[in-house]
Amino acid sequence: MNKFKNFAINLKEILNEEDIRIDEPMKYHTSFKVGGPADILITPRNFQQVIDVIKFCKKNNVPFYIMGNGSNLLVKDGGIRGIIIKLIKLNHIIVEGNKIISESGASLKEISAAALNSSLTGIEFACGIPGSVGGAVTMNAGAYNGEISHIIESAKVIDNFGEVRVLDRDELKLGYRMSSILMYGYTVLEVTFNLKNGEYEKIKNRIDDLNRRRSQKQPLEYASAGSTFKRPEGHFAAKLIEDSGLKGENVGDAQVSEKHSGFIINRGNATASDILNLIKIVQHRVKEKFNVDLYTEVRIIGED
Repeated sequence: MNKFKNFAINLKEILNEEDIRIDEPMKYHTSFKVGGPADILITPRNFQQVIDVIKFCKKNNVPFYIMGNGSNLLVKDGGIRGIIIKLIKLNHIIVEGNKIISESGASLKEISAAALNSSLTGIEFACGIPGSVGGAVTMNAGAYNGEISHIIESAKVIDNFGEVRVLDRDELKLGYRMSSILMYGYTVLEVTFNLKNGEYEKIKNRIDDLNRRRSQKQPLEYASAGSTFKRPEGHFAAKLIEDSGLKGENVGDAQVSEKHSGFIINRGNATASDILNLIKIVQHRVKEKFNVDLYTEVRIIGED
């Protein structure tokens, strides 16, 4: 039974009614295409709505979770109690000189396109990362020798007191898949990137090359959350998994990709439990063979 359902009535004082969904299956909101229902899922349209909802949740002891487009998220089959705040409608992007100011729900692909259109270079590495800006900053997303810490100037966040703060690059404490936002549970509202002037054709060629390489090496034809595991110090997760004989290993329709063993994919009808059980098998086998601990890069939330 959805014990938080009655809170939807209160949320109508803050949000548009069409932006509130009750018992919403999370499989429609994650790139893994799995996950049970969220008690309430909302899609705010502006910063003030986000602030007001967070304050409402804190005041009423309602658990809440912030998400972007769900590209690095695994929701368990039992779903999520409380309120999911999905920031996908906060997606405005402004280009001012060599700076790009983006709301947190915009995708990295959209930011890359905006940079290309303005002949700004530095963010090409992110052209194929499927995440949103907020999630990318929270996890300091990176690829192909680039990462968010190289190009970010500041981030506007909501702190744990419901106050809006602007954190500069140093205050963000960006490290490998880590930030002060993740450490302290802040919510990203807006990000300012500082890029450099470049040549349109060179930028486009770089983006085309990276997209081609992704297509050749990654199982983009299947549902997944990208790289399932963090890179262990001194190793590459994909090589450890492949050398453990796990390429193609499956639990139901969850499978270690035969194209790139760093990815666990949903071949069509996997459940979150299938994926979680396969993650455990991979972790156990790699630990047994190489004495290396693998930790998930994908964020796992919800109830069994």
